Amino acid sequence: MLAIYKKELKTYFTTPLGYAFIAVFLAVSGAVFCISTYQLQTSDISGYFQIMIFGYIPIVPLLTMRSFAEERRAKTDQILMTSPVSVGSMVFAKFLAALTMFAGTVLLSCLYYLPMPSYGEVNTAKAAGCLIAMLLVGTCFISVGIFVSTLTESSVTACVGTMGILLLFAGLGLINNLVDSYAVRSVISWISVYSRYYYFTYGIFDIAATIYYISVTVIFLFLSVRICERRRYA
Repeated sequence: MLAIYKKELKTYFTTPLGYAFIAVFLAVSGAVFCISTYQLQTSDISGYFQIMIFGYIPIVPLLTMRSFAEERRAKTDQILMTSPVSVGSMVFAKFLAALTMFAGTVLLSCLYYLPMPSYGEVNTAKAAGCLIAMLLVGTCFISVGIFVSTLTESSVTACVGTMGILLLFAGLGLINNLVDSYAVRSVISWISVYSRYYYFTYGIFDIAATIYYISVTVIFLFLSVRICERRRYA
């Protein structure tokens, strides 16, 4: 598994993909941060994180779209499928490599916080909660991208498909106020990634939301393993 992890991580830096992800992430997050904090001259960063969850939708698929789709297109997936490594280890190694890139870039973007004390006292609990939420949501979104990538041999299709699912997950929370039925609103809030993410932006560490994000991650990784196993033994 370690060999696959190192190979995947190296691929991000030997191809334009990794640099494109870092550049796009920092450009989008930097623009959002400037608009939501510097321009308003506020030390409250909750608005930045509320907007950034939708910024992940076009950015995260850049990390995952080639993970399995490119292997199938280049026919190199047969090498992986016949290797002595278990399918679960192979999927997890690719997931972990993408998560390492995401987490590293998120930590790099924390440099934006340095000028914040000049606008007022920074709520460290809120900042920490938002950062944890960002990593949890990223973990969840990456697992979705890995799953979609196992379904096709086209990186473009994997990218668009992942965006569609992520938009559904994140967008459901926005339509909650438009629904009259309490039961329907409750279901939407339970499914919506945004509704659970919202609490973290106010410095509230929601254990239920953490379990939710981890559960979604495990479910999509499990589905990815099942699809790869079916292909392996087909």
